[in-house]
Amino acid sequence: MSTADAPERATPRFEGAPPRLLLIQAPYYAEVVGGMRRGVERVAAEAGASLEVVEVAGAYELPAALRMAIQAGRGWDGFVLLGCVVKGETDHYDHICREAMAGVMAITAATGAAVGYGLLTVHTLAQAEARARDDGYNKGAEAAQAALMQVALRRRWGLG
Repeated sequence: MSTADAPERATPRFEGAPPRLLLIQAPYYAEVVGGMRRGVERVAAEAGASLEVVEVAGAYELPAALRMAIQAGRGWDGFVLLGCVVKGETDHYDHICREAMAGVMAITAATGAAVGYGLLTVHTLAQAEARARDDGYNKGAEAAQAALMQVALRRRWGLG
């Protein structure tokens, strides 16, 4: 997919209380995740959402942190998860990516939480950097928009 193929999405606008988002980030590749975080911050600001940030050690810890955040009951309307896994020479990449993705999907499906998932699973660091730029192809911004769209849907249906 090139940047020309990236979908154009408008950031949702909210009436009533501004959304509260929790960003859970695994900054193993700090520059990449930092670039995606800037995208999240931009989209959150456009929506008038507040943003709290916590860090976990790596992508593998993202599902557990999401579960803990939901259980904490602190009134977050939605969650954005960011991380990056670059394929190496071993099958470690395959296991981490599969388990992190499956874990987040299971939690999201079971709870109906509004989640935007920005875990990059790439073959090279250059691929990750291309997805963390400050342009229209920032996967952090896309994850934030996805979370906010889910927040809007939950509110529309009286769930949040």
